[in-house]
Order: sequence, then structure tokens, then C-alpha cells
Amino acid sequence: MPPCEDSAAMSENIQFRSMRTADLVEARRLWAESEGVELAEGDSIGELMRYLSRNPEASQVAVAGSRLVGAVLAGHDGRRGLLYHLAVAKSHRGLSIGRELTTRSIEVLQRCGVRRVLILVARDNDMGREFWLKQGWEVLAFAEPMGLDI
Repeated sequence: MPPCEDSAAMSENIQFRSMRTADLVEARRLWAESEGVELAEGDSIGELMRYLSRNPEASQVAVAGSRLVGAVLAGHDGRRGLLYHLAVAKSHRGLSIGRELTTRSIEVLQRCGVRRVLILVARDNDMGREFWLKQGWEVLAFAEPMGLDI
């Protein structure tokens, strides 16, 4: 952001909405460029399209003009919600975009009957850990994430 640009004025131009299939290429680019966000085998365009169709409206984006500047992938299994890949473009950080994306996704999950939401934060992602703790999320010391590629 140029030093003379007013952050408050800039934030007024941000539009929030549900993620669309057409957003996936740009969202993947943003996630790939964002430190602390890791794309994995399950993050191909086709797999993400299926995820969006199973979880309509839960994933959210922030758009400034025609540019996607924030994105979060969200969904649920009918019992627990999950948030993945929250990222905000470096040029738009500090404007509460990440908080708004998270809030909007959680509101959709609540309407679906979900009462608990989980996230995965990489152990070396200090900035991400700080963000989530500041938002009231708790570290689950009694659990450790595990995975299996099939």
C-alpha cells in the first residue's frame, strides 16, 4: 500500500462474499504466496470445486475492485466445522479482513447447526498462531493433528 493511501478509505472499498468456483485460481495463487499457508494434494482446482459444492456459502473472499485480496476455505461434516487457508494479501493486511472472513464463514457454519469449528495452524506459523489466539481460539493441548494420504 502506498504510504499516502488512507487505510480507512481503502477498507471501505472491500467487498465480502461467498467464494465462487471462478475465484479458485486466484484464491490458490493468494494461498501459495502467503507465508504459513500450505497447499497440499487435496487442494487441486477439481477437489476445491467439490468442496465448495458440498459446503455452499461457507468459504468467503474479500475483493478490492477486481482483485481478490482475501480468502478462507470453510466447510463442515455435519458435526464439526473446519477453516482452511485463511490468507490476506500483504497489501491489505491490518484492515480486519481476516477477522471478517472468519466471522462470515463461522456465521454460515452456525446456520448449518455446527457448534464447534477447528483449524490447523503450522507449528512454525507464528503470525498465524498470534492471529488465531487474538481472535479467541484455543490450542487443543489434548489433541494432535494426524493425517493419512490415501
